[in-house]
Amino acid sequence: MAEYQQHLHLLRHYELRLLRCTTATQQQQAPPPQSHAATPLLTTIIDTLDLIEAGRYAEVLSSDATRNVFRLKDEFFSQFSDDSVDCADRFYSELMNRVDSFLVDESVNEVERGFRTVMVMCVAVSAFLGFTQCNLTGPLDGLPLSPLHANAFKEWENWARIQLMSSGSDLFGKTYNLQYIVFAKMLLMRTKDLLFEGSFTSMNGVRSISWWLARVILFQQRVLDERSSSLFDLLQVFMGETFHHFGTLEKVSNYWGAELHEEELSSIVSMLHLEAGILEHTYGRVDSSRLHFESAEVASGLQLSVTGVLGFRTVHQEEPKAQLVLVANTSMLNSGDTCLSTSPELPTNASIIGENNSLVHQNGKGEASDVLMTPRLLQNDNPGIGAQGTQNGGTAAVPLNAIQQGVILAQCLLIEKSTRHDEMQRWEMAPFIEAIDSQQSLNFIIRCCSDILRIRWESTRGRTKERALLMMDKLVQGIYACSPGVAQRINFCYGVYLPTIHALRKEYGELLVSCGLIGEAIKIFEDIELWNNLIDCYCLLGKKAAAVELIKARLSEMPSDPRLWCSLGDVTNDDACYEKALEVSNNRSARAKRSLARSAYNRGDYETSKILWESAMALNSLYPDGWFALGAAALKARDIEKALDGFTRAVQLDPENGEAWNNIACLHMIKKKSKESFIAFKEALKFKIDSELLERITLEMEKRTSTRHPVSSEAANDDNCTKSTHPSDSNVIHVGDLMSSESGVGISRETENLVEMLGKVLQKIVRSGGRADIWGLYARWHKLKGDLTMCSEALLKQVRSYQGSDMWKDRDRFKKFAHASLELCNVYMEISSSTGSRRELLAAEMHLKNIVKQAESFSDTEEFKDVQACLVEVKMKLESKSLPT
Repeated sequence: MAEYQQHLHLLRHYELRLLRCTTATQQQQAPPPQSHAATPLLTTIIDTLDLIEAGRYAEVLSSDATRNVFRLKDEFFSQFSDDSVDCADRFYSELMNRVDSFLVDESVNEVERGFRTVMVMCVAVSAFLGFTQCNLTGPLDGLPLSPLHANAFKEWENWARIQLMSSGSDLFGKTYNLQYIVFAKMLLMRTKDLLFEGSFTSMNGVRSISWWLARVILFQQRVLDERSSSLFDLLQVFMGETFHHFGTLEKVSNYWGAELHEEELSSIVSMLHLEAGILEHTYGRVDSSRLHFESAEVASGLQLSVTGVLGFRTVHQEEPKAQLVLVANTSMLNSGDTCLSTSPELPTNASIIGENNSLVHQNGKGEASDVLMTPRLLQNDNPGIGAQGTQNGGTAAVPLNAIQQGVILAQCLLIEKSTRHDEMQRWEMAPFIEAIDSQQSLNFIIRCCSDILRIRWESTRGRTKERALLMMDKLVQGIYACSPGVAQRINFCYGVYLPTIHALRKEYGELLVSCGLIGEAIKIFEDIELWNNLIDCYCLLGKKAAAVELIKARLSEMPSDPRLWCSLGDVTNDDACYEKALEVSNNRSARAKRSLARSAYNRGDYETSKILWESAMALNSLYPDGWFALGAAALKARDIEKALDGFTRAVQLDPENGEAWNNIACLHMIKKKSKESFIAFKEALKFKIDSELLERITLEMEKRTSTRHPVSSEAANDDNCTKSTHPSDSNVIHVGDLMSSESGVGISRETENLVEMLGKVLQKIVRSGGRADIWGLYARWHKLKGDLTMCSEALLKQVRSYQGSDMWKDRDRFKKFAHASLELCNVYMEISSSTGSRRELLAAEMHLKNIVKQAESFSDTEEFKDVQACLVEVKMKLESKSLPT
């Protein structure tokens, strides 16, 4: 039993070494637990781990140890010498069979199987980290195209592309060494399956395999163009298992115990929460993401708050202004501690991208702008804040480790998702970005992430846009530079949301376009194969034909790339291109199906459009606007149930989609489910006040109560005023034209309850500042209730909303004003008839005379004539038999 525990501790020691490569913890390795005499397999594992820690992933994959795992000999490779998708599929299938034989070997004992599992994990992690190097951290020093095969077969990369796109989404731009991530995923999944099936019982020693699988699948999602529902399901499973094993300090301590260094316990838990928060952020789940980031903050010993301090933002500023600064209280650091965020082998400033970029951050403003990188604070104005750890503004900043810096950067993700996308959003991020810039020691990845956030912020401001462009250029150059090495770059790369290399270059290209440097942007978009952006650039230059020729030229080289066929279809509006994309993708291109669905909708073939949207959403149910578009097509095809289902799925993905809530309300009204309609309508009002829908609901209530109150002429004509907009994926679909034929008279008590609900909704709107049309609806509601006095008050506010000096120059506005005035005067006459009072008639006469006097320029309109006729009627009532004063 003691020997078994000894071997188990050794397994966990190897697991921890693998994990430490990416968790930003100290790289000083504790000696491995004492074991029996080293076996060849243990020696191989140690040598492999040494190579991984040094960032020499290609050497791991080409080593004799790896060849022994898969029993690879020269004659084996000779069986797979064809440059074809089928050959690649057979090659990797055979590799998985050999992994099975290596792991499930009846001739070895359980301890040996456990060590073999770790060896397979090492190979898989090496392939995954190699893929990360090529597509996230750099440097791009040319890994072989295939992780194991010596030949650089292009069709084998196409096979890997097909495997990645089987999740229902195209790749985003040009992604390098696709076979590496596919190979890593296959190895880890196969090993996990064997462990789950109970083929061998070393699970207690390799629990971190779920964490690595979650990382691999999340990275696969990040290189795809759209969110994948199938990948999300897998991520929920593997991340859930990881939290089950490592979600608390106690669980991590019980698993690794004395193996952990000081503060490493909290770092692992914080890292897990950061990665889980990034996962939720990727899929737009803001609340879940916030919970994980808050947990990471607590686990890291940080307490963040934003305050205001007087300071200077520019070089030439004379008077100090209030500046937002971040205060970081640390419960784990003493004031004299210096927490290095880089490994001991790396100099303090070696993680900064390039010498020039280092100078930009050190001199405080850079050469391209007189705006300071971080505000110069008046510490004397509030000396207590500096002592507590103000993170903006120079030497007073408390040194933070990489985990704590990652927690600060994570707050920017929350701000980005939970606030309006306007100029103020970037200013809310500013204290967090400046807090990172004020640190003396920065991890390479932390610096990159902070720089890209600053570039996005400063590129929106005229005084700093040039500096942002220079920083972006240096950032991209730094990714491709040879120094620092990959071992330093890979550290903490999964704990922050750094754009992939092709996504970063896409941002660079878009920044160049915004600066008018379209020619340079074209080179970038062509290199990273972002064809839609390339087409947009050529269209800006008036060279659309050149874009077509370029895509056709690439198709001659890559005829099996569905993205190229879709891009050609976008620029030529030819459905045959989308059909070809479906053909080459084996009917798996969701983008091609969506494009064909839009085309069918545009030509009025709504049934075909509905079927295509259903097929596309079956491939990828997380496409943002797909469910809304399906609902629109189903609505036009008179499939009410399918339309309701589409709009309901749309609000499940995006609860803030006011248009979808609006359409759900309308469809429930069609189905005579008034209660459900009002619930959906109240949700719609949180994001969008739809006057047309309010008109529809008010009209419905007027019809239901028409036995007591006649429907106004304005409301009766409302059906003829509905405009049916031509929908795209994000346009609102008005379904009022279907309601008039479907509405019926409800039960009296239900109608009364709905009228009350309508009143509460209208009251809420007018209290927050209602528009003229809302006041008109509020008046009609009061009329439904039989309260003519309140009706007249609401109509008077509607009339006043239209009034103004510009009204007498705006014909359309005058017509609305005249209609509201006529409604007001009619109500005045009703009040006078019921009460016998002259006051309302005198008010109506004065109001109508004023309109006739000032509206001479509109005397040719029907509304002006109606006003004159109403004035005559009011005068006749005043001159009729005497009314009591």
